Amino acid sequence: MDDKTKGICYVTGAEHDLDDLIAGDDIRESVQQEIRKDHPDFNDTSYISTRELFKYRQREMEAIVKKEVGQMTELEQQVLEKMKSNKFISDNVEPEMEMEFTFAERLSDKIAEFGGSWKFIITFLSIMTIWMALNVWWYHNKGFDPYPFILLNLVLSCVAALQAPIIMMSQNRQEDKDRVRSEHDYQVNLSAELQIRMLHEKLDHLMHNQHRQIVEIQQIQIELMQELEEKIDKLN
Repeated sequence: MDDKTKGICYVTGAEHDLDDLIAGDDIRESVQQEIRKDHPDFNDTSYISTRELFKYRQREMEAIVKKEVGQMTELEQQVLEKMKSNKFISDNVEPEMEMEFTFAERLSDKIAEFGGSWKFIITFLSIMTIWMALNVWWYHNKGFDPYPFILLNLVLSCVAALQAPIIMMSQNRQEDKDRVRSEHDYQVNLSAELQIRMLHEKLDHLMHNQHRQIVEIQQIQIELMQELEEKIDKLN
C-alpha cells in the first residue's frame, strides 16, 4: 500500500491509515491542551489516532463537568464511567427502588393508597351508618355503643392516629423515589449533552475527511488530464 495513505500516531507511535488519524489542526484547542499535558511537542501537523483522541476527549469532558458544576459528585463520576465503558444510563430504575424498600414500607404504600380512595370513603361511611343504625334503631339505644357513640369516637380517633403516620411514611417513600428519578434524569441529560458534543466533533472529522478525499480525487483527475494532454500533444 502507498505510504501516502499511512501515518504515525504521535501518542502511541503506531502506524495507521490516514482515515484513522486526525491532524492537530483539525482538533479543538481545548482537546489539544489535554494532549499537550502528556505530549508537550504535539502540534498542528502531528497526527493522533481516533482511539487515542477519544480518550483525550473523555478527559476534556471531565474538565468541562468540573468547570461547570464545580467539584464532581458521585453522579457525574458515574456518568463518565458509564460513558467510558459504553454502558446504558437510561435504565428503568423502578424495579431497583422497589427491591430496596422493606415489606412494611411497601405495605404503608398500599394502606395509604386505599385510604385515599373512594372505596375507603364509601366503606367507612357504610360501617359508620350500620354502627349507628344498630345502636339507635335495632337495639333502641341500648346496644354495645349507645348514643353519643363513645366507642365509635374512640375507633375513629384510633384510625386517624394510625392513618396519619402511615400516610407520612408513604409520602417519605415517594419523596425518595422522586429523588432517585430526578438524579437518574440528571445523569441521562448530562450524558446526552456530552455525547452530543462528541458527536459534533466526529461529524466535523468526517466532513474534513470527505473534503480531503474530494481534493485528492480532483488532484488525481487533474494529473490524468495532464497526462492525456501530453499524450495528445505527442500524437499531434
